[in-house]
Amino acid sequence: MQLTTPRTASVLTRITHGCLAIAMGLVMTLNAGHAQAQGLFAPAITVNDSVITGYEIQQRALMLQLLRAPGDPQKTAREQLIDDRLRLQAAADAGLVPVHEDVLDGMTEFAARANLDREKFIQELGRAGVAEQTFRDFIRAGVVWRQLVQARFSGRASASEAEIDRAMSSTGGQGNIRVLLSEIIMPVPPGQIQVVQERANRLAELTSISEFSAAARNYSATPTRGSGGRLPWRNLADLPPPLQPIVLGLAPGEVSDPLPLPDAIALFQMRAIEETGFTPPAISAVEYAMYFMPGGRSPETLAKARVIASQSDRCDDLYGVAKGQPEEVLERVTLPMDQVPTDIAIELNRLDAGEVSTTLTRNNGQTLVFLMMCGRTLAAREDADREQLALGLLNQRLNSLANGYLAQLKANARIIEK
Repeated sequence: MQLTTPRTASVLTRITHGCLAIAMGLVMTLNAGHAQAQGLFAPAITVNDSVITGYEIQQRALMLQLLRAPGDPQKTAREQLIDDRLRLQAAADAGLVPVHEDVLDGMTEFAARANLDREKFIQELGRAGVAEQTFRDFIRAGVVWRQLVQARFSGRASASEAEIDRAMSSTGGQGNIRVLLSEIIMPVPPGQIQVVQERANRLAELTSISEFSAAARNYSATPTRGSGGRLPWRNLADLPPPLQPIVLGLAPGEVSDPLPLPDAIALFQMRAIEETGFTPPAISAVEYAMYFMPGGRSPETLAKARVIASQSDRCDDLYGVAKGQPEEVLERVTLPMDQVPTDIAIELNRLDAGEVSTTLTRNNGQTLVFLMMCGRTLAAREDADREQLALGLLNQRLNSLANGYLAQLKANARIIEK
């Protein structure tokens, strides 16, 4: 019995070919999806022997967006993950492993900043597409880094009784400390962190005031370079809070440890110190504006900045300068002094209301920060608690030492970005 005719055979052939085409299409689609997934989990950055995947970068960037972190989320995510790998590697080398309970406590503490308990915070992250492990990894690196910094530097960061006495006198009513400093703030061009860090380490060993001034003329990017980095007398209480314990620990002629800043490294030398009988009111908050200009410290951009400075007497004038440009090119900020970023605080310290600094950059030197002082808020003086003051000095020094240590780890690391 003949089961097929030429016509039915032709139909079957077409059906067979159609099924094959559909099957091939499905295979290609599945392969494309598989390749995309493989790409997402492929190495995007290698830090020494540790891999950071595209998925991790994507997740961290999403979390930063949800937390409304400033800056480009993708760029910040990559920087944070590199730093986290270095922190975890350094802790592992020291034999430190984050304890599960400590990580949970850290997650709980972080969630409380949003007025949520840990589980609710994790649920909210999950709804937005952020995995719990992403949040856990973020906290884990911070927890073990604090443990490492405490173990490594606590002995060096403790303030002596004499230093606490001097700090008490600068914040109490018995007198005021004035200091005479010199500064070097060296820009860090892209790819030059190790060169600049090594130079900073050499300069930190100087004890000669004339040699430090010569180095300031050669390397510093601040307006004081022409005078050898020499600053006028400053009240200790008026210096940026992170600098106060560093300066208190210096004898005349001594240079501070290198202080890492965004796109720069700073050093300070003590030229003289004295105590006076008058204590001015402390500054509780500062208001400033930042206008971000592409081109970094190129001659063209600096020339434009000089024109803007000549036409602007107060921070309100910068709104006219930024008119018609993206909103993010101008930021106006009011912060307590202890929350102002260190590099900005250093620049504001030398400015009066309406004055401008063009020393700082962002985006690896590609963006100039046109920084204008808007004004300062004076605080009512209160008696300083000795124990709290000692703890504050310890924490500030630990933070400075930790930043320097992380910069050194990064300078010595093998970092490969795909």
